[in-house]
Amino acid sequence: MIKKKKQIRGVILDWAGTTVDYGCFAPLNVFLSVFSKHGLDISIDEARAPMGLPKIDHIREILKTKRVTDLFKKQNGRVFIEDDVAMFYSEFEPSLMEILPNYSEPIKGVTTVVSLLREDGLKIGSTTGYTSEMMAIVASEAKRKGYEPDSLVTPDDVKFGRPYPYMIFKNMEKLNIFPPECVIKVGDTVSDIKEGRNAGVWSVGVLSGSSETGLSLSESCTIAKDKIAVRKNRAEARFRNAGADYVIDSIFELPELIDEINNRL
Repeated sequence: MIKKKKQIRGVILDWAGTTVDYGCFAPLNVFLSVFSKHGLDISIDEARAPMGLPKIDHIREILKTKRVTDLFKKQNGRVFIEDDVAMFYSEFEPSLMEILPNYSEPIKGVTTVVSLLREDGLKIGSTTGYTSEMMAIVASEAKRKGYEPDSLVTPDDVKFGRPYPYMIFKNMEKLNIFPPECVIKVGDTVSDIKEGRNAGVWSVGVLSGSSETGLSLSESCTIAKDKIAVRKNRAEARFRNAGADYVIDSIFELPELIDEINNRL
């Protein structure tokens, strides 16, 4: 009996910073605003560092950052507790929901590449750090603008979100794609990379439009190329250190990468 040739059968894409919301600014802006409201002026790097995690976990990780922990203790006379995490999240969620429709534009190349992959018979899944309620807004707006994956799994659909692998496994089950070596996970954060690694799939980081690179679309067109290169090199290093199998500059490079992985398989 001839053994069936192994090849990539499915791609699981992240949302903000990978397929929509170039630069992943919707959650960033709200994190900065909510923390500032309580006298905690966190830096952009501090706000971005846990990006990709479920949002309540993201808030907890910001508060656990030593500088922020010390600042909170100085202002409140105590260390933060889970009630504080819940309080920050209760303010974060409605503020984010309000602006999400404005941050759901598919990133250039996404709709084209997804169409090409589907023509080759690949299925398109997706994972996110957003809740189901948040994604109802984002997915609806993205669909209206031409992007709709075959499957969407949020942290609400599993017991543990990123960096645990369960959202990927849920996508694989829904789409009937296996084994893990025939699946690629693409994302723009360290949490995405770890999620892919923990699932045993090919884990790929994307630079342009990513939270790790941290540039808006207008900035990416106006900032000097050498400064952009510094940011991308730093982001790539973080992806590699997290265990990324590959790092691509943009989603446009994904079909060629799939050909390369298929040759390896």
